[in-house]
Amino acid sequence: MKQPFALFLFAAAAAATILPAHAQLLPQAAGAGQGNQPLDRIVAVVDDNIILQSELNDAMRSVQQQYANDPGQLPPQNVLARQVLERLILMKLQVQRADDQGIHVSDADVDQAVAAVAQQNKMSPEQLRAAVEQDGSSFAAFRKQLGDQLLAQRLHESVVRDSVNISDSEINNLLASPTYKAGEIHLAHIQISVPSGGNDTDIQAAQKKAQQAIDAIKGGMDFKAAAIRFSDAQDALDGGDLGWRRMDEVPPAFADAVASLKPGDTTAALRGPTGFHILKLIDQRAPQRQVITEYHARQILIKPSELMTPEQARQKAEDLYNQIVNKHEDFAKLAKDNSKDDTTANAGGDMGWFPQQAWGGAVAQQLTTLKDNQVSQPFQTEAGWHVLQLLGTRQSDRTDDIERDQARQAIGNRKAEQAYDDYLREMRSTAYVNILAPELRDPNATEGSGNGKS
Repeated sequence: MKQPFALFLFAAAAAATILPAHAQLLPQAAGAGQGNQPLDRIVAVVDDNIILQSELNDAMRSVQQQYANDPGQLPPQNVLARQVLERLILMKLQVQRADDQGIHVSDADVDQAVAAVAQQNKMSPEQLRAAVEQDGSSFAAFRKQLGDQLLAQRLHESVVRDSVNISDSEINNLLASPTYKAGEIHLAHIQISVPSGGNDTDIQAAQKKAQQAIDAIKGGMDFKAAAIRFSDAQDALDGGDLGWRRMDEVPPAFADAVASLKPGDTTAALRGPTGFHILKLIDQRAPQRQVITEYHARQILIKPSELMTPEQARQKAEDLYNQIVNKHEDFAKLAKDNSKDDTTANAGGDMGWFPQQAWGGAVAQQLTTLKDNQVSQPFQTEAGWHVLQLLGTRQSDRTDDIERDQARQAIGNRKAEQAYDDYLREMRSTAYVNILAPELRDPNATEGSGNGKS
């Protein structure tokens, strides 16, 4: 699963299921309630759960809608069905594991997710519901899908939080490494996994499939289409797009291979811990110096309390403002005697040098209206009433600090991606998965790899 993660990574994919045209992609949906819809069947058993043909049909319809403008990118129906089924299996396992660990989502969480999808599609939640139901789909099922994806996201966060630690020495080593490369690259990939604990036969089968993907690309198949057809990564149905990432986020084993590519080039099949990988460099961009405006200011904060009403707090802030501006009393002394901000009061309210947004949006807005040494009118935030004085501004080159932050993030993302991929592979390999529909079994899978009973 790729990181860093947005708050709702699922929104774009989920949104595709609400477009009116998607009902055309599954004709039997139009016949619901008319007596001519075929009987449902169980296509797979996943531990204590089942996957119905109707679930598979709905999920396939969603993917087909995503590629409605370019259906040629999709593989044959039988291959697509196996890809989609594997995604459903992993989702079932993640939801079950989240439940086992006491991870839950509330109705309010799902409401927020629904609102996010609606906003992305420039709809209100009510319009979203109407669009889903107009297509003959169940809004309750739509909410459940979002809830399941939220559970998977929280499971991911839990696994990463418990397994990923980053030390200063790791950051120093990365920045000092001769292989460290700055800049950003836009990558896509195809992953051909070897089952956890796979034998030589499994490795040879994966290598053969990887070579088939390379041959298809060399034969003119679009990389995105090849990813959909051959990759078994979670992002396969998104064309294997990894998005923009820093060069230092690329696993060291692949960094040299990527560094030698030009935009549009594709690597050979690279052997990695989880199987074989084929990478495509879509684009790249050079690093830039990071120069930002920093502000030096000081403040007085008056907080409402049991002994001071909000109105009294406002009035006291007004009085202090009057003492500073009209009576020219010392700001630092008044701050030390009156301010309730524990981090600055003893320093005479001095906030030090900081980026514009460091103290929140209200303070940031005031900073843009003040000249050097000017004092603001009292203004209110959640903390209380503030009086702010701007002491100066400067341009600060934060490239090194930002580089360290990005190196930390890169190491974290790399570890998180590997940790969760290992977690999913272990979970998949130890689960009971019985694919009942013979046509949905992967012909390249070997006995014991979860293709039938495991």
